[in-house]
Amino acid sequence: MIDVLYFAWVRERIGLPRERVETDAPTVAALVDQLRAREDRYEAAFADLSAIRVAVDQQLTGFDAPLTGVREVAFFPPMTGG
Repeated sequence: MIDVLYFAWVRERIGLPRERVETDAPTVAALVDQLRAREDRYEAAFADLSAIRVAVDQQLTGFDAPLTGVREVAFFPPMTGG
């Protein structure tokens, strides 16, 4: 089981701040594919991956990151400074 966290507009499109997901996905990209296949709201949230950042166990990473031994994956839009 992996805790999946959603922030900002990703959370708004999916309608959940977090959920526990049973997955055997080897990478973040494979997890996203599984989520997209669930419902239209996930497809809408992950339609443009260039607009989403990902953190695995609170470390920024890419969608090719492995999920072996991972406890948490977070999806969020890019941060802007100010």
